[in-house]
Amino acid sequence: MAEQNNFKVMGSLSLGLDAQNLLSDKRIALLEKVGEFGSITQAAKAVKLSYKGAWDAVDTMNGMFGEPLVVTMTGGKGGGGTQLTVTGIRIVDTYRALLREHQRFMQAASAGIENFDNIYQMIRRLSVKTSARNQFFGKVSAIKLGPVNVEVELTLTGGDKIHSVITHDGLDSLGLKVGSEAWALVKASWIILAMPDAATKVSARNKLVGKISRISGGNVNTEVSVQLDGGNTVSVVITNDSVTSLELAEGVEVCAVFKASSVIMGITD
Repeated sequence: MAEQNNFKVMGSLSLGLDAQNLLSDKRIALLEKVGEFGSITQAAKAVKLSYKGAWDAVDTMNGMFGEPLVVTMTGGKGGGGTQLTVTGIRIVDTYRALLREHQRFMQAASAGIENFDNIYQMIRRLSVKTSARNQFFGKVSAIKLGPVNVEVELTLTGGDKIHSVITHDGLDSLGLKVGSEAWALVKASWIILAMPDAATKVSARNKLVGKISRISGGNVNTEVSVQLDGGNTVSVVITNDSVTSLELAEGVEVCAVFKASSVIMGITD
């Protein structure tokens, strides 16, 4: 009998305001080394950054929070140095806690890949969004069993609801029941945008209404961020022509529409 490959879901964790202002693992490591050595020079060497690169990263992180994470000191050992502020220490601790939960989710998602025929589709969906913007956390509020598939309703923090269609095996392997905490992953390019009135005529199960908070244009496609009333943000990738034809702009109310079959469910334990 041929040995079966052990496929795993892998991804990275980043937090921030936008693509240019991120708390990556390397930046957190830099903060940790500053706290350990009390020296930006030694911290930079430890994480393999230049002195200037380290200070650029620190300046960016300080600016992200409106208060410093790293401060310089005068006097003391060697005439001065650098140290983490209380906020800096709290940010490092919070990031590490989130990273542990992220790793647990990746392990759980990997364990859920049992059917070899579905491996490619699972990896294709998850690989784009494991580092992804559209990761929604909530509690299972309803489960509707069908003869072939199961529809799971996830109520997000803030009250918005997402519906996912999964297999009976998927339901069993994840151990989902009403009240369970779970994640919903949705690829940005699987979501379409419509005006709220027009969306009522679309058959897709998921229709999330919100206002555009950011538009980031590219050569061909544009990423649109939609702030939902409940506080969550949906990232959508559409063509530049669609942005023009829909007359999209920051503050415009739109509806993010996607099929229940486009939603991947996961758990953190």
